[in-house]
Amino acid sequence: MVLGIDEEKGPQLYKCDPAGHFYGHKATSAGSKEQEAINFLEKKMKNDPAFTYEETVQTAISALQSVLQEDFKATEIEKLARNANVGSEDNPLSGYPLFVSESACGVGVVKADNPAFRVLSTEEIDEHLTAISERD
Repeated sequence: MVLGIDEEKGPQLYKCDPAGHFYGHKATSAGSKEQEAINFLEKKMKNDPAFTYEETVQTAISALQSVLQEDFKATEIEKLARNANVGSEDNPLSGYPLFVSESACGVGVVKADNPAFRVLSTEEIDEHLTAISERD
């Protein structure tokens, strides 16, 4: 998966298959439970909703929880991210692509107002987990 901010088109998320073909996505996944995560993300992205930054991060974390069928703590996301990669691109006008990466071993974000990729801290992830549990 490749993600970033295009100056003209806004946030972009691409996935490359083994043959070298690449496809643009609003939300996608890769890994052992790829299709389950994609199904989860497709349901959440139905009708092309405009997510806030917080909703985007929480949707990706929720996808991990759903696919792995367990609730977890912020410190456990690093271990769990090794089992399922989930990427999500928000509404192009909002600019909050997100990527849960095996190589980054955590939740990483790229924002339109700060296009540098960064991995969320355990404290930031914990805040999102709290919001998810309060919402559910």
